[in-house]
Amino acid sequence: MLEFFQMVLHIDQTLGVWLQQYGVWVYLVLFLIVFAETGLVVLPFLPGDSLLFIAGAFGATGNLDPVLLAVLLIVAAVTGNTLNYAIGRYLGPRVFSMNLRLLDRGALMRTHAFYEKHGGKTIVMSRFIPVVRTFAPFVAGVAEMPVARFQLFNIAGALLWVIGLVAAGYFFGNIPLVREHLNTIVLLGLAAAIVPVVGAALFKLLRSRRGG
Repeated sequence: MLEFFQMVLHIDQTLGVWLQQYGVWVYLVLFLIVFAETGLVVLPFLPGDSLLFIAGAFGATGNLDPVLLAVLLIVAAVTGNTLNYAIGRYLGPRVFSMNLRLLDRGALMRTHAFYEKHGGKTIVMSRFIPVVRTFAPFVAGVAEMPVARFQLFNIAGALLWVIGLVAAGYFFGNIPLVREHLNTIVLLGLAAAIVPVVGAALFKLLRSRRGG
């Protein structure tokens, strides 16, 4: 676990080591990381935003081809979300048909209604929120969001997320001030994304206990 956090906080150094060790195969490594983070609901803490940003910075130095990088990572993000959605769609009805006390049929119906109304915005916006972007396509599958609608916003979100962060890294990632404070930027980004999610979960837990 400690090594994982060190990798996240020093992703610029880690990517540099990978380039030395794997050469052009680093494209495959990056593809698999983005695919796994977006496609497997059990791996929400893999580096996503920071990885795209730093990869863009390496693109500016000529170590990586920024166009090839962006294309591959867009494909990884789209296919990852598609797999996650398919798993949710397959497991959702089966899980909720088991009549387990821990599962709330009403919650499923509310989730379904929410995705009917706000699903598109959720899929796009979740791309920029760590952890949430891993669960959003899974929940969309459980809620049986229409496939065509899901894919429309899935592709749009992937384009905005990958191109936006790779481009940001390409143009700003090698600025000395940014490079010197990269660890702080990564920590602030993680905190800004995780704290509201944890806070909302705690608030819901406290409210349910009071109601009980």
